[in-house]
Amino acid sequence: MKRFALITLLIILIPFLITKIFTKKENTKFKYVINNIIKVKDEKTNTIMEIPFEDYIQGVVAAEMPSSFEIEALKAQAVAARSYALYHMNGSEYDVTNTTTNQVYLTDEELKEKWKEDYPNKINKIKKAVEQTKGEYLTYKGQVANAMFFAASTGQTENSEEVFVSAVPYLRSVSSKWDEQAPVYSETITMELKEFYNKLNIPYNENLNIEVLEKTSTGRIKKLKINGTEYKGRDVSQKLKLKSNFFQIIQNKEKLTITTKGYGHGVGLSQYGANGMAKEGKTYVEILTHYYQGTEIKKT
Repeated sequence: MKRFALITLLIILIPFLITKIFTKKENTKFKYVINNIIKVKDEKTNTIMEIPFEDYIQGVVAAEMPSSFEIEALKAQAVAARSYALYHMNGSEYDVTNTTTNQVYLTDEELKEKWKEDYPNKINKIKKAVEQTKGEYLTYKGQVANAMFFAASTGQTENSEEVFVSAVPYLRSVSSKWDEQAPVYSETITMELKEFYNKLNIPYNENLNIEVLEKTSTGRIKKLKINGTEYKGRDVSQKLKLKSNFFQIIQNKEKLTITTKGYGHGVGLSQYGANGMAKEGKTYVEILTHYYQGTEIKKT
Protein backbone atom coordinates (compact mmCIF):
# COMPACT_ATOMS: atom_id res chain seq x y z
CA MET A 1 0.00 0.00 0.00
CA LYS A 2 2.84 2.37 0.89
CA ARG A 3 4.58 1.49 -2.34
CA PHE A 4 1.42 2.27 -4.29
CA ALA A 5 1.06 5.61 -2.50
CA LEU A 6 4.70 6.47 -3.24
CA ILE A 7 4.29 5.66 -6.93
CA THR A 8 1.11 7.77 -7.08
CA LEU A 9 2.90 10.70 -5.44
CA LEU A 10 5.76 10.46 -7.93
CA ILE A 11 3.35 10.39 -10.84
CA ILE A 12 1.82 13.64 -9.56
CA LEU A 13 5.10 15.37 -8.66
CA ILE A 14 7.31 14.52 -11.63
CA PRO A 15 5.37 16.57 -14.26
CA PHE A 16 5.14 19.44 -11.76
CA LEU A 17 8.89 19.38 -11.12
CA ILE A 18 9.72 19.19 -14.82
CA THR A 19 7.46 22.18 -15.49
CA LYS A 20 9.07 24.17 -12.68
CA ILE A 21 12.58 23.39 -13.91
CA PHE A 22 11.86 24.51 -17.49
CA THR A 23 9.93 27.56 -16.36
CA LYS A 24 12.87 28.60 -14.25
CA LYS A 25 15.21 28.27 -17.22
CA GLU A 26 12.87 30.36 -19.39
CA ASN A 27 12.65 33.06 -16.71
CA THR A 28 16.39 33.06 -16.20
CA LYS A 29 17.03 33.32 -19.92
CA PHE A 30 14.88 36.46 -20.26
CA LYS A 31 15.43 37.96 -16.81
CA TYR A 32 17.55 40.72 -18.34
CA VAL A 33 14.54 42.07 -20.22
CA ILE A 34 12.53 42.81 -17.09
CA ASN A 35 15.27 44.50 -15.11
CA ASN A 36 17.57 45.70 -17.84
CA ILE A 37 18.54 49.24 -18.69
CA ILE A 38 18.50 50.05 -22.38
CA LYS A 39 21.18 52.45 -23.61
CA VAL A 40 19.75 55.15 -25.85
CA LYS A 41 21.91 57.65 -27.72
CA ASP A 42 20.53 61.18 -27.74
CA GLU A 43 21.51 62.42 -31.19
CA LYS A 44 21.06 66.06 -30.21
CA THR A 45 23.45 66.04 -27.28
CA ASN A 46 25.53 63.02 -28.39
CA THR A 47 25.12 61.55 -24.91
CA ILE A 48 23.91 58.11 -23.86
CA MET A 49 20.84 57.77 -21.65
CA GLU A 50 20.32 54.66 -19.52
CA ILE A 51 16.59 54.03 -19.27
CA PRO A 52 14.56 51.23 -17.62
CA PHE A 53 13.35 49.07 -20.49
CA GLU A 54 9.57 49.36 -20.04
CA ASP A 55 9.85 53.13 -19.41
CA TYR A 56 11.66 53.34 -22.73
CA ILE A 57 8.85 51.45 -24.51
CA GLN A 58 6.35 53.92 -23.04
CA GLY A 59 8.37 56.85 -24.42
CA VAL A 60 8.60 55.21 -27.85
CA VAL A 61 4.88 54.48 -28.14
CA ALA A 62 4.08 58.05 -27.05
CA ALA A 63 6.49 59.47 -29.63
CA GLU A 64 5.76 57.13 -32.52
CA MET A 65 1.97 56.73 -32.52
CA PRO A 66 -0.79 59.33 -31.92
CA SER A 67 -2.41 58.81 -28.53
CA SER A 68 -5.78 59.27 -30.23
CA PHE A 69 -5.36 55.89 -31.92
CA GLU A 70 -7.37 52.88 -30.76
CA ILE A 71 -6.00 51.06 -27.69
CA GLU A 72 -5.47 47.84 -29.69
CA ALA A 73 -3.33 49.74 -32.20
CA LEU A 74 -1.30 51.25 -29.35
CA LYS A 75 -0.82 47.77 -27.86
CA ALA A 76 0.39 46.48 -31.24
CA GLN A 77 2.84 49.39 -31.38
CA ALA A 78 4.10 48.58 -27.88
CA VAL A 79 4.85 44.96 -28.80
CA ALA A 80 6.50 46.02 -32.06
CA ALA A 81 8.63 48.65 -30.30
CA ARG A 82 9.63 46.16 -27.61
CA SER A 83 10.61 43.58 -30.22
CA TYR A 84 12.60 46.10 -32.25
CA ALA A 85 14.48 47.25 -29.15
CA LEU A 86 15.29 43.69 -28.05
CA TYR A 87 16.53 42.84 -31.52
CA HIS A 88 19.01 45.73 -31.39
CA MET A 89 20.29 45.16 -27.85
CA ASN A 90 23.71 43.64 -28.46
CA GLY A 91 26.02 44.95 -25.75
CA SER A 92 27.49 47.79 -27.83
CA GLU A 93 28.26 51.28 -26.54
CA TYR A 94 24.57 52.06 -27.06
CA ASP A 95 21.61 49.99 -28.24
CA VAL A 96 19.48 52.46 -30.18
CA THR A 97 19.21 56.16 -30.97
CA ASN A 98 16.25 58.36 -30.01
CA THR A 99 15.46 59.33 -33.62
CA THR A 100 14.01 57.73 -36.76
CA THR A 101 17.38 56.07 -37.31
CA ASN A 102 15.90 53.50 -34.90
CA GLN A 103 12.80 54.49 -32.90
CA VAL A 104 11.82 57.98 -31.80
CA TYR A 105 11.87 58.25 -28.02
CA LEU A 106 10.62 61.16 -25.91
CA THR A 107 11.29 61.62 -22.21
CA ASP A 108 8.49 62.31 -19.77
CA GLU A 109 9.58 65.96 -19.59
CA GLU A 110 9.44 66.27 -23.37
CA LEU A 111 5.97 64.72 -23.44
CA LYS A 112 4.72 67.16 -20.79
CA GLU A 113 6.04 70.03 -22.88
CA LYS A 114 4.48 68.59 -26.05
CA TRP A 115 1.05 67.71 -24.64
CA LYS A 116 0.67 70.49 -22.05
CA GLU A 117 -2.67 70.13 -20.20
CA ASP A 118 -3.53 66.99 -22.18
CA TYR A 119 -0.54 65.15 -20.70
CA PRO A 120 -2.41 63.24 -17.91
CA ASN A 121 -5.07 61.72 -20.18
CA LYS A 122 -2.69 60.92 -23.02
CA ILE A 123 0.06 59.39 -20.91
CA ASN A 124 -2.43 57.25 -19.00
CA LYS A 125 -3.70 55.78 -22.26
CA ILE A 126 -0.13 55.03 -23.41
CA LYS A 127 0.69 53.50 -20.02
CA LYS A 128 -2.35 51.25 -20.30
CA ALA A 129 -1.23 49.92 -23.71
CA VAL A 130 2.31 49.27 -22.46
CA GLU A 131 1.17 47.71 -19.18
CA GLN A 132 -1.37 45.40 -20.84
CA THR A 133 1.38 44.02 -23.11
CA LYS A 134 4.18 44.10 -20.56
CA GLY A 135 7.06 41.83 -21.51
CA GLU A 136 5.48 40.74 -24.80
CA TYR A 137 7.61 40.60 -27.93
CA LEU A 138 7.57 38.95 -31.35
CA THR A 139 9.63 35.95 -32.39
CA TYR A 140 10.13 34.10 -35.65
CA LYS A 141 11.31 30.49 -35.33
CA GLY A 142 12.54 31.19 -31.80
CA GLN A 143 14.44 34.39 -32.61
CA VAL A 144 13.45 37.92 -31.66
CA ALA A 145 11.89 39.64 -34.67
CA ASN A 146 13.19 42.90 -36.10
CA ALA A 147 9.70 44.43 -35.98
CA MET A 148 10.03 47.41 -38.30
CA PHE A 149 7.15 49.84 -38.64
CA PHE A 150 6.17 53.02 -40.46
CA ALA A 151 3.26 55.48 -40.70
CA ALA A 152 1.18 54.57 -43.77
CA SER A 153 1.48 52.41 -46.86
CA THR A 154 0.24 52.92 -50.42
CA GLY A 155 -2.39 50.25 -49.78
CA GLN A 156 0.19 47.44 -49.69
CA THR A 157 3.27 47.08 -47.48
CA GLU A 158 6.70 46.32 -48.99
CA ASN A 159 8.89 43.23 -49.16
CA SER A 160 11.98 44.00 -47.07
CA GLU A 161 14.49 43.24 -49.84
CA GLU A 162 12.85 45.77 -52.19
CA VAL A 163 13.49 48.59 -49.74
CA PHE A 164 16.52 47.48 -47.74
CA VAL A 165 18.94 44.62 -48.51
CA SER A 166 17.81 41.26 -47.17
CA ALA A 167 14.65 39.24 -47.67
CA VAL A 168 13.17 38.69 -44.20
CA PRO A 169 10.47 35.98 -44.05
CA TYR A 170 8.18 37.90 -41.69
CA LEU A 171 8.56 41.24 -43.48
CA ARG A 172 6.47 40.40 -46.54
CA SER A 173 4.18 42.59 -48.59
CA VAL A 174 0.61 42.38 -47.28
CA SER A 175 -2.60 44.27 -47.95
CA SER A 176 -3.11 47.44 -45.92
CA LYS A 177 -6.29 48.88 -47.42
CA TRP A 178 -7.06 50.88 -44.27
CA ASP A 179 -4.25 53.32 -45.08
CA GLU A 180 -6.20 54.83 -47.96
CA GLN A 181 -8.35 56.63 -45.37
CA ALA A 182 -5.33 58.01 -43.50
CA PRO A 183 -4.77 61.80 -43.53
CA VAL A 184 -1.14 61.17 -44.54
CA TYR A 185 -1.98 58.73 -47.36
CA SER A 186 -1.30 61.26 -50.14
CA GLU A 187 0.40 64.64 -50.34
CA THR A 188 0.97 67.15 -53.14
CA ILE A 189 3.58 69.89 -52.85
CA THR A 190 5.04 72.49 -55.20
CA MET A 191 8.74 73.20 -55.50
CA GLU A 192 10.83 75.64 -57.48
CA LEU A 193 12.93 73.95 -60.15
CA LYS A 194 16.06 75.67 -58.81
CA GLU A 195 15.36 74.37 -55.29
CA PHE A 196 14.87 70.87 -56.69
CA TYR A 197 18.29 70.92 -58.36
CA ASN A 198 19.97 72.41 -55.29
CA LYS A 199 18.60 69.73 -52.96
CA LEU A 200 19.83 66.98 -55.27
CA ASN A 201 23.11 68.79 -56.05
CA ILE A 202 22.38 68.69 -59.79
CA PRO A 203 23.45 71.41 -62.27
CA TYR A 204 20.55 73.64 -63.27
CA ASN A 205 18.78 72.82 -66.53
CA GLU A 206 15.47 74.34 -67.54
CA ASN A 207 14.54 71.04 -69.18
CA LEU A 208 13.98 68.38 -66.53
CA ASN A 209 14.09 64.80 -67.77
CA ILE A 210 13.06 62.03 -65.38
CA GLU A 211 13.16 58.37 -66.39
CA VAL A 212 11.96 55.69 -63.96
CA LEU A 213 14.20 52.61 -64.29
CA GLU A 214 12.86 50.25 -61.64
CA LYS A 215 9.89 50.02 -59.27
CA THR A 216 9.01 47.78 -56.35
CA SER A 217 6.13 45.33 -56.69
CA THR A 218 3.81 47.98 -55.19
CA GLY A 219 4.94 50.85 -57.42
CA ARG A 220 7.54 52.62 -55.29
CA ILE A 221 10.48 53.99 -57.26
CA LYS A 222 13.67 51.98 -56.68
CA LYS A 223 15.85 53.56 -59.39
CA LEU A 224 15.48 56.52 -61.72
CA LYS A 225 17.50 58.81 -63.95
CA ILE A 226 17.36 62.57 -63.58
CA ASN A 227 18.89 64.40 -66.54
CA GLY A 228 20.95 61.30 -67.35
CA THR A 229 22.26 60.58 -63.82
CA GLU A 230 21.04 57.49 -61.95
CA TYR A 231 19.66 57.74 -58.40
CA LYS A 232 17.96 55.51 -55.86
CA GLY A 233 14.35 56.42 -55.27
CA ARG A 234 14.82 56.47 -51.47
CA ASP A 235 17.79 58.86 -51.78
CA VAL A 236 15.76 61.27 -53.89
CA SER A 237 12.78 61.18 -51.50
CA GLN A 238 15.05 61.77 -48.50
CA LYS A 239 16.90 64.69 -50.09
CA LEU A 240 13.66 66.30 -51.21
CA LYS A 241 12.08 65.52 -47.80
CA LEU A 242 9.19 63.64 -49.39
CA LYS A 243 7.02 61.31 -47.30
CA SER A 244 7.86 58.25 -49.39
CA ASN A 245 9.56 57.04 -52.55
CA PHE A 246 6.20 56.53 -54.26
CA PHE A 247 6.18 59.86 -56.10
CA GLN A 248 5.35 61.57 -59.36
CA ILE A 249 6.99 64.80 -60.53
CA ILE A 250 5.38 67.10 -63.10
CA GLN A 251 7.16 70.18 -64.44
CA ASN A 252 5.39 73.42 -65.31
CA LYS A 253 8.14 75.78 -66.45
CA GLU A 254 10.00 76.84 -63.28
CA LYS A 255 7.71 75.01 -60.87
CA LEU A 256 7.32 71.33 -60.03
CA THR A 257 4.28 69.55 -58.67
CA ILE A 258 5.26 66.50 -56.61
CA THR A 259 2.64 63.99 -55.47
CA THR A 260 3.47 61.21 -53.04
CA LYS A 261 1.59 58.23 -51.65
CA GLY A 262 2.28 56.59 -48.31
CA TYR A 263 4.42 57.80 -45.43
CA GLY A 264 7.64 56.04 -44.46
CA HIS A 265 9.65 53.12 -45.82
CA GLY A 266 6.68 50.75 -46.08
CA VAL A 267 8.21 47.68 -44.39
CA GLY A 268 6.49 45.90 -41.49
CA LEU A 269 3.59 47.30 -39.49
CA SER A 270 1.64 50.23 -40.88
CA GLN A 271 0.57 52.41 -37.98
CA TYR A 272 -2.50 53.83 -39.71
CA GLY A 273 -3.30 50.36 -40.99
CA ALA A 274 -3.12 49.04 -37.42
CA ASN A 275 -5.52 51.75 -36.31
CA GLY A 276 -7.89 50.91 -39.15
CA MET A 277 -7.86 47.24 -38.16
CA ALA A 278 -8.48 48.17 -34.51
CA LYS A 279 -11.48 50.27 -35.54
CA GLU A 280 -12.89 47.16 -37.21
CA GLY A 281 -12.60 45.28 -33.91
CA LYS A 282 -9.32 43.46 -34.52
CA THR A 283 -7.12 42.75 -31.50
CA TYR A 284 -3.48 43.71 -31.23
CA VAL A 285 -2.56 40.04 -31.72
CA GLU A 286 -4.51 39.92 -35.00
CA ILE A 287 -2.88 43.17 -36.11
CA LEU A 288 0.62 41.91 -35.38
CA THR A 289 0.15 38.52 -37.04
CA HIS A 290 -1.21 40.26 -40.15
CA TYR A 291 1.74 42.58 -40.61
CA TYR A 292 4.45 40.19 -39.36
CA GLN A 293 3.60 36.95 -41.13
CA GLY A 294 4.54 33.73 -39.30
CA THR A 295 5.56 35.41 -36.03
CA GLU A 296 4.55 34.44 -32.50
CA ILE A 297 4.14 36.54 -29.38
CA LYS A 298 6.26 35.49 -26.42
CA LYS A 299 6.38 36.94 -22.94
CA THR A 300 9.38 37.42 -20.71
